[in-house]
Amino acid sequence: MQANIATALLFTTAAGFSTTIGAFLGIALKKPSPRFMSFTLGFAAGVMLYVSFAELLQGAVESSTLAVGTFSFFGGILVMFLIDAAVPHEYLAEHHDGGSTRLLRTGMLVALGLGIHNFPEGMATFAGTLKDTRLGLAIAVAIAIHNIPEGLAVAAPIYAATSSRKKAFGYSFLSGLAEPAGAAIAALVLYPFLTESVLGVMLGVVAGLMVYISLDELVPASREYGHDHTAILGTAAGMAVMALSLGMLK
Repeated sequence: MQANIATALLFTTAAGFSTTIGAFLGIALKKPSPRFMSFTLGFAAGVMLYVSFAELLQGAVESSTLAVGTFSFFGGILVMFLIDAAVPHEYLAEHHDGGSTRLLRTGMLVALGLGIHNFPEGMATFAGTLKDTRLGLAIAVAIAIHNIPEGLAVAAPIYAATSSRKKAFGYSFLSGLAEPAGAAIAALVLYPFLTESVLGVMLGVVAGLMVYISLDELVPASREYGHDHTAILGTAAGMAVMALSLGMLK
């Protein structure tokens, strides 16, 4: 388990800094098509949902008990709900009105909100990687996918308000920095006390976090982009790819 700490931090850092890809799209390229965004967000949701129920929750129960795993799972949902209630954010906020001051304020608030929301995601990747490297990789890939439009949501209004690529990239980078920070906190604070039972609780909490993120953020955002069946096709594809990849690696 100890050998996986460096890998966990690497996965989390890569996932967190994928926000800069979204920043690049926001200031250098044409906006991705709605159908593409709908499919990729649905795909990320499918990956996270499948991993949560097929791997994380199962691992939580196996590492502790059914009661502890289930309680931890709903605890994770509650934690994410409280974070959402305390620091609400517009997942793919786009404000084209109100002038440069409002746009700048919007971008900075979105960066703050996303940074706080990204913190437990870093812990999720860390805990998953400690359990199984391939599981951590799957979580990191899913989080990286949904971090790309988050970076776009931060960079686009800031760049529109300031015409500064440096500021747009900088705030996107800072919002993504919360992911490896979350993993680092987990490594420093939790790892010294990490027994099999504690890991079980962490996995249950992480499963709850990821289910909440998928159902409250990714699926609705995917539906907003595509009013046809693209969202559900993307979600199903994400589940299928993850089922296949996990099956091949076992």
